[in-house]
Amino acid sequence: HLITPAQRLLNGLTDRAISASKTWSDLYELRSRNEQLESLVDELMIENVRLKEVEAQNEDLRRKLGFAEMHPQYVLKAAEIRGRVIGYEPNNFMSILIIAVGQRNGVRKGMPVVSERGLVGYIHEVGANWAKVLLIVDPSSSVAALVQSSRAPGIVSGHLGEDLMMNYIPQDEQIAPGDVILTSGTGGKYPKGLVIGQVIEVHQRDVDTFQQAIVRPSVNFEKLETVLVIASFEPIDIEHAIDLPPDAETTVTPT
Repeated sequence: HLITPAQRLLNGLTDRAISASKTWSDLYELRSRNEQLESLVDELMIENVRLKEVEAQNEDLRRKLGFAEMHPQYVLKAAEIRGRVIGYEPNNFMSILIIAVGQRNGVRKGMPVVSERGLVGYIHEVGANWAKVLLIVDPSSSVAALVQSSRAPGIVSGHLGEDLMMNYIPQDEQIAPGDVILTSGTGGKYPKGLVIGQVIEVHQRDVDTFQQAIVRPSVNFEKLETVLVIASFEPIDIEHAIDLPPDAETTVTPT
């Protein structure tokens, strides 16, 4: 049969229409698959974030479990940090944490608070299901301490900044940058042997009665998410523990 020019034109248009239709169908399928892949990527990203958060929480729990295993003498209560109170001082540093445990959980005023890295502070105020922790960096805080290596005593106090000050270190005692500072247990507010921090600078003059040291806390307070309350430790009322005549003059070292 002879194919007329009109038939060839019609056949060509038909082929192009079929080809265009297939192209649009392929584009639609590609777009649909692309949307599915984008949705899958979003789901995987969300799942990856969730798994990383779970792993971070598990790592935090492992560290705290390790601390508990190293200190079987303590009854520890884990608590999440729910708020921070910022001190209105020149350096605007944090001095109080609010944690999600309270009287209903057996938490009492005065109980020490730690993390797996060291001393955090103590329970300053407590409600039914919350408590305020006064941090050791608060200017009103002070801790009876000692140098781990030389056993030199002193008092570690909060300072206007990120570091601590260790005062009343006897002039004849050895202390140097790098020394680890621990709680001494003197005064009864904190158990003995908790890590406070590390000496970064020593101030010593022969004309002074005592030396002074700047101590970097072992705890990074800004990154704390959970803490441990030492619920088995009851602070000693040192004032009433000293049995002296009523008219006697006494000086009690703060803790």
